[in-house]
Amino acid sequence: MSTQATLARSFLAQHEDESILVLPNAWDVASARVFGGSGARAIGTTSMGIAAVAGHPDVEAMPFEGMVEAVGRIVSAVDVPVTADMERGWGETPDAVGVRMRQVVGRGAVGINLEDGTGDSDQPLDPPELVAEKIIAVREATRDDIHLVINARTDVFLVRAGDPDSWLIETLRRLHVFRDAGADCLFVPGGLPRETIAILARDAGGPLNVVANPAISIPVVPSIPELRDLGVARVSVGAGAMRATLAYTRRVAEELLGPGTYDVMRGELDRPDAPDAYRMAIGDG
Repeated sequence: MSTQATLARSFLAQHEDESILVLPNAWDVASARVFGGSGARAIGTTSMGIAAVAGHPDVEAMPFEGMVEAVGRIVSAVDVPVTADMERGWGETPDAVGVRMRQVVGRGAVGINLEDGTGDSDQPLDPPELVAEKIIAVREATRDDIHLVINARTDVFLVRAGDPDSWLIETLRRLHVFRDAGADCLFVPGGLPRETIAILARDAGGPLNVVANPAISIPVVPSIPELRDLGVARVSVGAGAMRATLAYTRRVAEELLGPGTYDVMRGELDRPDAPDAYRMAIGDG
């Protein structure tokens, strides 16, 4: 636990130093080891990616037990802080979410994401007060273990909820509720123009996390140096790397089962660093 507490303090400090925290999101042990072996200071998990590996869709369709076991395997495979994407917390009540998140801490994670997106088109966002109650319950449930770094996410821009003219105001309102409840970092995914990112970084009331995932970031998200200059504290990629990997795998399959050639695979396997990537994935890098 002392090692975990040290990792938790290190992870929190990475949100507050002058350099932007670049947080790649892993979906299994192999991807986590490749990210870690490539120099990541911390690693996030992607709930969508972990669920896809097990054949489940996103939005808490995967049983919690399977999700937390996957998080534990990733934590055990790397020596950097790991923060877990826990969607809405896998609990019917704030107290139930607190119990669940203590299990995540028990698997070695030092941070979590909690989001207000519901996946329900009729009611796409939870009330911010409910998310705040979850944050308070999680903090209380884990206070005797470590300082769990809570990244509170609002999906206003992602689901395009309500009048576009209200998105920024509503996002900031929610972020302030989350921060007042004890969130350490504030997460706004979706297609964010540069000027909006700058306003959020200035006015959110805490470190800002944005996502660099081309699948959901339209217009194209600025580069990491540009995000740092805009005031962003943390950038993650969500399921972007996992989805790119699956798209690549499909290209391999189409060539293999179509013309019967191997050029797609050869293009990567002929790279001089291909053996190094494999050794990283099996823990021998």
